[in-house]
Amino acid sequence: QGQEKLSCNPKKENGTHVVLCELGNPMKAGAQITVDMELSVSGLEDMGDAITFHLQLRSKNSPSPSNASVTVTVPVEAEAEMELRGNSLPATTVLPTSWHGVEGSQRLEDHGIKVEHVYELHNRGPSTVSGVTLSLAVPHLLGDRFLLYLLELGTEGGMNCSHHPALNPAQV
Repeated sequence: QGQEKLSCNPKKENGTHVVLCELGNPMKAGAQITVDMELSVSGLEDMGDAITFHLQLRSKNSPSPSNASVTVTVPVEAEAEMELRGNSLPATTVLPTSWHGVEGSQRLEDHGIKVEHVYELHNRGPSTVSGVTLSLAVPHLLGDRFLLYLLELGTEGGMNCSHHPALNPAQV
């Protein structure tokens, strides 16, 4: 009739994670009970789009191979809010109107003023993420002339990067 807290204990049984909950004893014949359970499961990022639970009611007094079992499939939805932050160093650059690049030069200063762009990709959660692809398009040509001369590309934090074919074409 009333509400009771269940005593539940996780354990491993035949290589499977099992949660055993004691419903109470003794229980009268023909008794009907309703159980609401809330499970917190971690590490579901790579589980696909659903997780399946197998639920079974067993009696210690009369073990039977016909004990009722039911399978419940719950959809998994991972949620993560990604944030891209970026800045340029220096923040403002003015190239003198009289400045001209030196064709064929291997000196950096003959190709313009160095500007470093730094981008940081942050996961604001609540879930972790994997397999993220960031595509960053940088305008480097204006017509057939260099707008920005892309010199190098670097990453930190275990990321893989594919380089643009226009990266340092004159090998400066």
